[in-house]
Amino acid sequence: MPAHPPALRVVVADDSVLLREGLVRLFDEAGFETVGAYGDADALLAGLGEAPDVAVLDVRMPPTFRDEGVRAAIRLRSEHPHIGVLLLSQYVEGTYAQELLSAGEGGMGYLLKDRIASLDELRDAITRVADGGTVLDPQVVRELLVRRTNPLESLTPREGEVLQLMAEGRTNAGIASRLVIGVGAVEKNVTAIFQKLGLEDSGNDHRRVLAVLAFLQR
Repeated sequence: MPAHPPALRVVVADDSVLLREGLVRLFDEAGFETVGAYGDADALLAGLGEAPDVAVLDVRMPPTFRDEGVRAAIRLRSEHPHIGVLLLSQYVEGTYAQELLSAGEGGMGYLLKDRIASLDELRDAITRVADGGTVLDPQVVRELLVRRTNPLESLTPREGEVLQLMAEGRTNAGIASRLVIGVGAVEKNVTAIFQKLGLEDSGNDHRRVLAVLAFLQR
């Protein structure tokens, strides 16, 4: 009888113990071998001596819960292109997906946790990434397509008004007074503007200034 191919070797990093252990069990049911399960990206990177075929990472992990998983994924694609990378996230974060696609070589994927409907879907995604393919959630694809056009066109009329008033130097309170709406409503519009313009909270850049620059350069 022909020998069965060796099981794909998978490492996983997620700060949620329940989700991490749940993924390990799913990998086992899917016929994969989990060679490492970690609570943060640094621990995963330090444990690569097991030479996995695929690394599965949450996007946001300790210590800042911003983009640790993405940074680790980009490093893996650059330094270890033979290791496929699959990012799991609760949200569509187009900036991260775009960075991952443009960095390095090798298989990569970006899926939303809540939209993985079956074990077969997860098994197929990991297998394709291990083979050097690309797996993207349809919502992520739509976000990336929007980014190929002018992102300002995706703003609602109210969001456009808020951004124009931001460009005039008004505070959220000033915008609320001008538009006769609550400050909370302004804050929601500002958050939506940041998301649509792909301005993630990196902790290094002033998103309000970047949003205004995008408006002025249109």
